[in-house]
Amino acid sequence: MTRVWTIDIDGMTCEQCALAIDAQLHRTGGVLASRTTFDPTRARVEAASDVEAVILVDAIARAGYRARAAREDASPDAAVDDVLIIGSGGAAMGAALAAAAAGAVVTMVERGTLGGTCVNVGCIPSKALMRAADTLHRAQSTPFAGIRVGGQLDDYSALTAQRDDLVAHLRDEKYASVLARQPLIRLVEGEARLTGPDHVAINGRERRFRRCVVATGSHAVLPPIPGLIDVDPLTSTEALALKELPRRLAVIGGRYIALELAQAFARLGARTTIIQRNSRILPDQDVDVTDALTGYLRAEGIDVVTGSVVTAARRTAHDIELDLDGPSGRRTVTVDRVLAATGRRASTVGLGLDVAHVKTDADGQIIVDEQLRTSNPRVFAAGDVIGAPAFVYTAAYEGRLSAMNALGASTSRDYTALPWVIFTDPQLAVVGLTEAEAQRRGIAVDVARVDLDQVPRALVARDTRGFVKLVKERGGDRLLGATIVAPEGGDLIMEPTLAIRFGITVAQLAGTFHPYLTQTEAVKLAAQAFTTDVKQLSCCAS
Repeated sequence: MTRVWTIDIDGMTCEQCALAIDAQLHRTGGVLASRTTFDPTRARVEAASDVEAVILVDAIARAGYRARAAREDASPDAAVDDVLIIGSGGAAMGAALAAAAAGAVVTMVERGTLGGTCVNVGCIPSKALMRAADTLHRAQSTPFAGIRVGGQLDDYSALTAQRDDLVAHLRDEKYASVLARQPLIRLVEGEARLTGPDHVAINGRERRFRRCVVATGSHAVLPPIPGLIDVDPLTSTEALALKELPRRLAVIGGRYIALELAQAFARLGARTTIIQRNSRILPDQDVDVTDALTGYLRAEGIDVVTGSVVTAARRTAHDIELDLDGPSGRRTVTVDRVLAATGRRASTVGLGLDVAHVKTDADGQIIVDEQLRTSNPRVFAAGDVIGAPAFVYTAAYEGRLSAMNALGASTSRDYTALPWVIFTDPQLAVVGLTEAEAQRRGIAVDVARVDLDQVPRALVARDTRGFVKLVKERGGDRLLGATIVAPEGGDLIMEPTLAIRFGITVAQLAGTFHPYLTQTEAVKLAAQAFTTDVKQLSCCAS
């Protein structure tokens, strides 16, 4: 049970006073939520049933103010959250901060580690590992004459410890500290289970909410391969937690996470095999993209096996054996560890969604409309829990959007110009339509491609891997999409993204000044390639 107190306060002079009082109340044991206002100068506090008014009065005094009167509120709606948020990752944080900025009282419930997937077991630790692997790779080889190389990995555990320190720092700096400075947001550690259309049990204690945002994310799942569970398989989460580098690693899967981690572990020294059941990696992308990336991975010594299915896994005395069935027949791959990167599933089990009349699909993802409203008009959902696009920046966007719509707005999500990146080296970055997607949709387009061996910056860097490909409407000049395979291609994709979003034409891209020598000149050359043979241009006067 809880009690709600309304406390009139003397000595407040501005809104900052209200924030200071709320901060002090939130540090007081037994206080579950508080909302202090300057006009009127009053605090509304929800606390555990054993908290008496004198405790709250003393807390306000420690903040430098005087409680004039305190009275218990007997209203049955007193213990009601304006916005309940389940989760604490990118979508949840976006929702919480947006709701608090709008003046709503927010309760955020997290049953695991604060921060969700991205900061803890996703973007931050994986990209830190990849950058370390890239540094080692560059230290071991160079295309430049007269330079001696010779980098080596001496201590993998030291590398991972440094990365883990970064994760802990960002979790504290960008999540815990941010929440601590938000007096309208209360973070509760524990379980939240919906018990009705507008009720939730938090650690077994039931309360009401006006609106709810479910942002519980997703988790990696293992493929149904006979014997796989018996060989202690890794998902991306466990792979990033390894304290010892495997000598031989099999990566099952051929999409984003599989390719990124496979290359990172290979560059750090693991003999790596990628096993992809489709006929090529990234099967949804253009053929020239997948062919190029496959070639670059193989050039680094990674065994890329496509069109092959793992039919069984087993542990021997010293190794793990995977049986493959592919176009060339059957073969066995022998490794020390197996990383399964074949997909993720929405984390919705145990949330009580059925009791709250919130519908999910066959894969457990919450079904939402374009305003992120579920089948229960009081409940919204955002982030990986609703499926693709599964990026932290789209999750944060959806979190903010869901919170504002929960508070009365009616804005639909818009992914007109959504860029995404696969952080292999070279990177793959895409925005808008690919050539393959245009063909699947029956859209008539013109395509221009410039290989990086036509880009002066790439030539002087002696790294001409990749290309820039632009897709525009046939007979017009509107840019519809861009695909970039290039070192740091994720940085280059923003120019086409802005062009698509704000209607900048291909001719305008081609006519815009691009600093010489920069990699962004590749985008200009690709725009020029619709009307010009760029091989006939002067390198300094194009």
